[in-house]
Formats: sequence, structure tokens, C-alpha cells
Amino acid sequence: MVSTYFSYNYISHHLKQSLTRVEQQTDVAREAAYYKANIGKVKTVDDLMKDYRLYHYALKAYGLEDMAYAKAFMRKVLESDLSDAKSFVNKLVDKRYREFAAAFSFNGTATPVAQSENQTDETIGLYTATKKSQVDALADDTKYYSAQIGSISSADQLLNNDRLRNYVYSAFGIDQSKWPPDTISQVLRSDPSDPNSYVNTAFASQLTGLNAQLAQAKSDVSATNTKIADYTAQLSQPGADVAQLNVQILVEKYHLESYTKSISSLNDQIATIGGFVDLAGAFEFSADGSLPSGVPAQTAANVTLTTKRFDDSKSDVYAAASPLNEAFATVQFRNAIGKIDSVQAFVSTPAVYDFALGAVGLDPAEVSQATVKAALESDLSDPKSFVYTLKDNRYVELARAFNFDANGNLTTPLVAQDSAKVLQTAKDYVIAVLKQASPEQQKAVREQAQKDATSYQEAIAGIDSVSELLANRKMVDFILVAKGLDPKKVSTEYLKKIFASDLNNPKSFANTESDHRFAEIAASFNFDSKGNVARLAMVGPQKQVQLRETQANYLQQSLEQQQGDTNPGVRLALYFQRKAGEITSAYDILADKALSEVFRTTFNLPDSMAAMPIDQQAKFVDKFMKIKDLSDPAKVEKLLGRFSAMYDVKNGQSIGQGQSPLLNLFQGSGSGLSDSTYLAIAKLRSH
Repeated sequence: MVSTYFSYNYISHHLKQSLTRVEQQTDVAREAAYYKANIGKVKTVDDLMKDYRLYHYALKAYGLEDMAYAKAFMRKVLESDLSDAKSFVNKLVDKRYREFAAAFSFNGTATPVAQSENQTDETIGLYTATKKSQVDALADDTKYYSAQIGSISSADQLLNNDRLRNYVYSAFGIDQSKWPPDTISQVLRSDPSDPNSYVNTAFASQLTGLNAQLAQAKSDVSATNTKIADYTAQLSQPGADVAQLNVQILVEKYHLESYTKSISSLNDQIATIGGFVDLAGAFEFSADGSLPSGVPAQTAANVTLTTKRFDDSKSDVYAAASPLNEAFATVQFRNAIGKIDSVQAFVSTPAVYDFALGAVGLDPAEVSQATVKAALESDLSDPKSFVYTLKDNRYVELARAFNFDANGNLTTPLVAQDSAKVLQTAKDYVIAVLKQASPEQQKAVREQAQKDATSYQEAIAGIDSVSELLANRKMVDFILVAKGLDPKKVSTEYLKKIFASDLNNPKSFANTESDHRFAEIAASFNFDSKGNVARLAMVGPQKQVQLRETQANYLQQSLEQQQGDTNPGVRLALYFQRKAGEITSAYDILADKALSEVFRTTFNLPDSMAAMPIDQQAKFVDKFMKIKDLSDPAKVEKLLGRFSAMYDVKNGQSIGQGQSPLLNLFQGSGSGLSDSTYLAIAKLRSH
């Protein structure tokens, strides 16, 4: 038999070629094709378990083939909440179960929702920021007005300054879509005390007639209400002509509606005229629009009056930004958003619709619901979609905040990285930096690492493209460290090539690189072919990255098993090489029979060591091995070179074809460690 040392080194240095050969084997290719073709049909755990080939493919990918019979147990694994430290799978010592659970999204993590928790938090934060900015903008407008009005020398100069004109129009209730600038200019030049001035002859002179009409309309409303009440009372009288009375009631209700509209219109006209009269009195312009020598456009008292009227006209803005109203609107939004299951439900729910539009700075009273619906149903990855034709980034921002497809139904979030992957990256980062810290540094390093992880979780939510991600070198370094890579050795240009690769093409740059971790990094993000953030692509119960990892794991497991049939030592070495980056302490090695075997063989320690108290075993591991070295592929390769040589010496190259006792090391029973060791580790993990 070829030596373990030679076989392992050959495969280790030609891993991609070895995996390709396995991938091309008829039985492996057949099962892989079946899995890829059918996993998309799976909707529930039952669907997966009922399909023997799918179920066994998935189990083999995570080294759990021997657990195929334990469906009740595996169901609990798949249905566990990975984010809950007390969930079933998180209490298990063997990490393979957590990896298996993380490969699927049966626990609701991929259930389409109108908003993810992050999106809801961002919308609420945006609402608060928008309301504050609107109030700040009003304060800036007032500051600008107060500073500039003293330099105005004519009515036309005032009206030609957009910002000053809009301020004055708002303060005096003027709708500039209804009144031409020339009319307002003549009002500004009027003297309200002169009965022959423009504002009096053109507008104020109408007030007597309008007030008379208003009084008549109010009288008509009162009389009509009396008639309706009288006719209604007659309906219950004996011998009443019900049909005729109902007709009369309908006629009077029609009259009432007409009178009510008239009152509203008359009030608007009277208010507008009052505003014009007040406007004329608030400025000092002469009949020709100029100012008398040494006279400002407004007295100090009138400047104060104008700014007060402006603030009064923006009372809705100030009210919405008040802590009490903002808190109420936020609670209403949180309570209602979980019930939104379509675009139609969105536009039909004021607590959500008004809040969301307000968050991006759109006024629900001024925009069309049809426009909002079309924007929310747009494909954000298509630059020609409807939302981009609006040329208004507020609609794009709104569409990004919600998850609706082209038919107005729920779909997956538009995020650079799935929330589960974000958490895993953060966790891996903390573990990676702790491995490099001395016992004395552990506490301080952990605190800083957790702060870094929190910053990453907050920052990644705002990433919209590959270019944005790579431009943030701090974030890039975080990702590299989490993956066990040295940021100093990885350039931004190199990562651009990785992210530009087609991960579905085995010949692409990322897939042909010797270090598979770079392809794994690219696969953990949701960017389209143009580098823009895309929606999470689901294949049945798996995201694209989960499917890719399952397929890759199946190939790796197949390679290791086939090598184990010929030489168990090679399988052990390949397994240790694959798991090395995940080892964070001596207990991770002791909790895994195969890893423990590699450790004992490498350092020529007796199998009886497994019967020792767990703490003593851990001391042996720390004495012979530096855990932080396991993050360095070169040091791992050197360690496994020693293992393979020692394995050959220990076994005398005598293990041949057929069933090997080593198989038990990859299952739940057999030789390797005592049950007391596993019990001790389990107790350590539970505290």
C-alpha cells in the first residue's frame, strides 16, 4: 500500500484535481444532479426526509449518514433555532448537527416577509431621521429668511428668490399653483388702508358678498338637517308614505352635500383673501414695487409675524416630529408591519403606508397609490424598471425597504448578506481573534472583538454593491480575519477578481484559485453579475450559498470516504485539515473522536489517554499543540505531515481494503474516547 505520508501530501497538494475526479464519477455525478434538480421542490422537513436520495445526500454532506435512521432526532435538529443558545441543536456537543441545521432554512429564517427585522429597524431609524431633518430644514428656512429679507429692495426681487417666495407663500397660505406671480406682486404693492388699492378692489371687496353667501349656506345646512330629521321621524308614524319619505330624505341629503361643499369652498376663498390682505400689510413696498429710501421690506414686528405664521403653517411637520407622536406612529408601524402580505395590503394600511412614505420623505397626500405600488413591484436589479424612470431616489429607497415581487407578493430581502451569514461571520471573527490572544489578553480582546462584530453587523446592512464593500477596507479585513485569512496578504484588486467571478462556472477565477476560502467569501454575499446587491435566491429550503456549501461538502466527504477505504490515515488527515480552522480550544479536539485520534497519533500518545479526566486531556493538548497555529494552513500541513508519518509507523502500513475500525471515529459510537469524556465535555458546553 502507498504510504499515508505520500498519499495525503499528494491529495493535499492536488485537492482541486482530486475533487474534480470524484465529481466526475458516475455515481457521485448522478446523486449530485438528482439533488440539484429536486431540492427546489422541498418545502418542509417532511418533504426532505421522505425523499431517500435527497435526505441521504444531505446527511452525507455533513458526515451524518449514520444518523439516517434517527429521523425524529434529525427533525429536532432541522427545526432548531440557531440564534437561540438554548435550542436543541445548540446544546449538542457534536458540531456537525449545527452545521447540518445551518445548511437549511426550515425554521422561518427564509420565510418571505414584507420587512426583515433589520429593514424594520432601518425604516424606523429613517423615519426619525427624516422627521428631524424636516424640522431642521424649517429652522434653516427661517434662519435664511431672517438673514435675507433685510437685503430685499423690491417686490419682484422677493418673488424671484425661490426660497424666500416659498417661505412667504407658506406663511400666508398662498397656493402658487393657483395664483400667477403677477397677481401676488400686485398684492405686495398694495396698501390695505387704501380702499382703492389692488388688494382691496380685487379681493377684499368680495368679502361682504362671500360672507353673506357663507351665512346663507350655513342656514341652508341647518334647515336641511331639520328637514332630514323631520322626514326621518315621519317614517315611524302610522300610515306614513315610506317610499316618498325616503325619496325626500335622499333629495335633502344631496342638497346637504352641496351646501357643505359650498361652505368649504367659501371658507377657502375668505381665508385666501384674508391671507392676501395680511400679506399686503406685512410688507412696505410702494405701488411701483420699490421701497422708500431707508425703509426695509418688513418691520421687525412683521418679520416676527411672518416667521410665526410660517411655523403655524408647518404645524403638521412639527407635530409628527414630536416625541409622543413619533413614538405612537412607531408602535403602530411595528404592530402592523407583520401583517402585511402584499403590496395591496401595504397601501391599504395607513399605519404602514403613511409611516413608510414619511420615512423616505414622501407626503402620502401628494403621491399616487398607483405610483407607489408600481415602484414597490419594480425589479431593483433592472435599471429600466419603473422605479428608476421616476428619477426620484425616495421611491428607490422605499422599494429597497420592502420585499415585494413583480406581482405584489412577498419575496426575499434585498441584502448584501443574509442575517444568518452576518451572525456567522461575526461569530467567526470573534473566534479567530481570540485564538491569537494570550490568556492574559483574552478579556480585552473579546470585548474589542465583540464591538468590531457589532459594527460589522450595522455596517453591512448599508452595503449596496461590491464596490461599496471593497471600498470599506475595515469591513473587508473583518471578513478576511473571520475566514482565517491574513488581510495584509490580500489586495483589494485580488478581491475584485474574486467577486467578479461566476461561481457557477468551475473555470472562473474564484473557482480555480488554490484557496477555496475566497470563493466561499464571494458565495456568502448576494451580488448580481453587475456587482449590485440582489435579493436572496432560494432553492427550496436552501439559499444559494447553502446549496453550494452542501454540494461542496458532499464532494469532500466522498473524497475522504473513498480515501479511507484504501488508507484510513489519509481520511483522518483530510478530515483534520478540513476541520482545523474551526477548532477554538482543546475541547473541540477532545469532543471529536477523529480529531482526537489525529492528535494522539501525531504526538505518539496512548489511546488510554482518553480515559483521563477531561481537564488533564486538555492540558496535554495545549502542551503539545498551539490552537492558534491551526488557523495557518502551512502549519496545519506541517502538523499533518508529521501525523501521516507517525500513522505509518504506528500501523506498519498494514491496513488494507475493506471495513476499517477507523469508520467508528466518524460515527456516534466505537473506539476513541470514553463516554465519560463526552459527558464531561457536554457539561462544560452547557455552562
